[in-house]
Amino acid sequence: MTSGPAGDPFDRLGVRGTPARLLVLTAAVTLTALVAAAVGLTLPHRLPADDPLGGPARFGIAVAVFAVAQFARLRFRSAAGMVSITWGEAALIVCLYLAPAGWLPSATLLGAGLAWAVLSLHNDRRPVLEIVRIAASLAAASALAVSVATALGHPLLAAPTPRLALAVIAGSVTYLLVTAWLGGVTLGLRHGLPIGPPLLAALRGKLLMFVGNVAVGLVVVALLELDPRWLLLLPPLLWLLQQTYRYRLRADQERRTWRAFAEATAALNQLDERGVASAAVTGALALFNAELVDVDVARADGRWRRYRGDAGGQLVDREVGPPDRSEPDEDELIRPLSVGAAPVGRLRVRFPRSAPPTAREHDAVAAFGDALAAALHDAATHRELRLVTARSSYEAVHDPLTGLANRPAMLGKGDQALRQLAHDHPVALLLLDINQFKEVNDTLGHAAGDQLLRLTANRLSALARSGDLLGRLGGDEFALLLTSVPVVGDRAAPMAHAMRQAREIAERLAAPTEVAGVRMSIEVSVGVVVADAGTADLTELLRRADIAMYQAKEGGGSVAAYDSARDAASTDQLALLAELREALKVDDQLVLALQPAVDLATGAPTGVEALIRWRHPRRGWLGPADFIRPVENSEQLGTFTRYVLDKALGVAAGWAQEGLDVPISVNLSARSLLDPRLPTEIADALRRHQVPPRRLVLEITETVVMSELEVIDEVLATLRSMGVQLAVDDFGTGFSSLTFLTRIAVDELKVDRSFVIRMADSPEAAAIVRTTVGLAHELGLRVVAEGVETAEQRMALAELGCTSAQGYHFFKPMPADKISAVLGSLRDSAESNVFRLRADGAS
Repeated sequence: MTSGPAGDPFDRLGVRGTPARLLVLTAAVTLTALVAAAVGLTLPHRLPADDPLGGPARFGIAVAVFAVAQFARLRFRSAAGMVSITWGEAALIVCLYLAPAGWLPSATLLGAGLAWAVLSLHNDRRPVLEIVRIAASLAAASALAVSVATALGHPLLAAPTPRLALAVIAGSVTYLLVTAWLGGVTLGLRHGLPIGPPLLAALRGKLLMFVGNVAVGLVVVALLELDPRWLLLLPPLLWLLQQTYRYRLRADQERRTWRAFAEATAALNQLDERGVASAAVTGALALFNAELVDVDVARADGRWRRYRGDAGGQLVDREVGPPDRSEPDEDELIRPLSVGAAPVGRLRVRFPRSAPPTAREHDAVAAFGDALAAALHDAATHRELRLVTARSSYEAVHDPLTGLANRPAMLGKGDQALRQLAHDHPVALLLLDINQFKEVNDTLGHAAGDQLLRLTANRLSALARSGDLLGRLGGDEFALLLTSVPVVGDRAAPMAHAMRQAREIAERLAAPTEVAGVRMSIEVSVGVVVADAGTADLTELLRRADIAMYQAKEGGGSVAAYDSARDAASTDQLALLAELREALKVDDQLVLALQPAVDLATGAPTGVEALIRWRHPRRGWLGPADFIRPVENSEQLGTFTRYVLDKALGVAAGWAQEGLDVPISVNLSARSLLDPRLPTEIADALRRHQVPPRRLVLEITETVVMSELEVIDEVLATLRSMGVQLAVDDFGTGFSSLTFLTRIAVDELKVDRSFVIRMADSPEAAAIVRTTVGLAHELGLRVVAEGVETAEQRMALAELGCTSAQGYHFFKPMPADKISAVLGSLRDSAESNVFRLRADGAS
């Protein structure tokens, strides 16, 4: 067995680029071979005196036999070049019979050297030093093999016997092991590789041929002993045997190659560029037994990054310029990587010079390059999606101008912070408003106003302490929630602490600064409210702080504390709840306003949302924003919820009599889910109105997921088991959308109107809508877009795959006595039936 060179620039002698240790090995092996050849020629031989051939002829035949054995070689690619396996063992056995054993090292040296020189001239282009190393290695192996064989027997012109066969077989095994070991050591020294894997690969590839070589050698000896003319029958048989070897070797190599190809392409299944490129380099090195692999990746910003690996296992990466378009060398393959018309990179595989790529390697590199291109494209897409998602998530909870928490985030995080504190732990909220901000905008321009807001945010951030929550509520209003208010026996201490903080902030903000080239002071009005954490949510604290802030403005000072005696809203709220109690006893004040949702493809009605309005005898028409929150915080919530459900189911029962099978949606407060009697009350209402449970859709908000109370999960599970459907209202505006869906099984997602309105102008809002629609399709849920006001929004939603929508573009909320005619008209004019519910078998 012999191994070819790999990787170093070719020169005539082969010294340049060859490791010093390999040069030493070559010199040692060559010296050993020369000594063995010289000593062998001086040993006495035992040829018969009447030998018809004579010594020179037998020596020449031995040289020819060893040369022919090298010409009839089979090659396969290894990690460091092409490995050749030959008929050397057969030649050794035949020559042990034909010539004196001492002559064989020199005959091997001459025959192998001549054969490899001819092969190098016509095919391999091996340097002189490499040819010398191969011939010397074979001669040294032959010398050791001859020593073993002659120690066990005397095969020269001897009739084959079992003992003699055992002797030559032992010599053949020695020849095999020595050549394999020298080849492995050569590869290890040349490429810095462990000799174990290539040595085992070579022995595995040679095993079948070794058995055949020994058998052929013994058969030839037997025929020579019997009648040399029988040798004329051997060439066709030897050719068939050679083809069998070649087929078996190729089949084994193909099987290993496809296995390696499958492993290499499977390893490309990564989610980041570095992971894909590293797996590609490692996989290509192993798959193609290459000496160098480059994966150049094209970035979206026009930059290129190169990932390079060599046979030694080293992997490096660095920024590079765009790859040139020069023609590759004959020992390398270059594959441009693209997906469609979009270039994503380039793959370059450099093969050993002694083993240039074949047509099979061209096809394999092309297939691997296509898989790599797809993986790099997927990784880039995933990276962009992560960036868009992160940017959307960030912008959803941060003010774009100052980077502080925005109003929704302030409300959500503030309520969460309040829930984490003890019920009687004092907290303070400071609400700040910049005085004369409108004058700055009008006089110096909006750019100066933005600069003033950023400067105020930076100063407030520097003044806020660990644990405080700071946000910009909009315009020139900022809020600071203090959760580390000292707890002492004096009930007035928390307010005194908060007032000191407020005054310090007002003084620090008033420090002179320059805005748009004008020297000015930032004067603010601060409203301060202090309360126990369990007595109010952040919305109520903001309302009280807003009253205090205006008290500060009216009083001419910079800071004012909340005074409940001056809070007209608090007494008015009590009056409103008392009036609601009376409204629930009559039938003409609280009325339903019904808004249908339509199928974007057919125009068929897919559902109707029931909205409550209050026809107040004194205050006039009141919308939900005017009275829902006080109701949710009062003891009347249960009565109010039953009242709305009863009215909604009564309307739905009337539709059934007119042949309208359309579900009705009712908004459900998160507090209602704390009542374990709710499912029973809903079941009674459904039976009373004879409405199937599947036609009732309860809309809940993502606020529900912020609570981990078991009673909520139990109530929702009971409603689901009854057949009542659940919808998530304002999906995407909360902080735990996906977590919500893993906790609670729902039937419908409603895209919040804020994303629909901004969809045409905001790529982030469009991405959230697209992601919500895709998520709904993947989970088998309906999706309804809220707040559609224009035809452009409708078309954009249809293109994104959204199935249903509601909004003023279709219908405004309408009285119950008009909705039946509208639903009937939509049904009759639709191209298909009403959107099927998942409970009816829709996926």
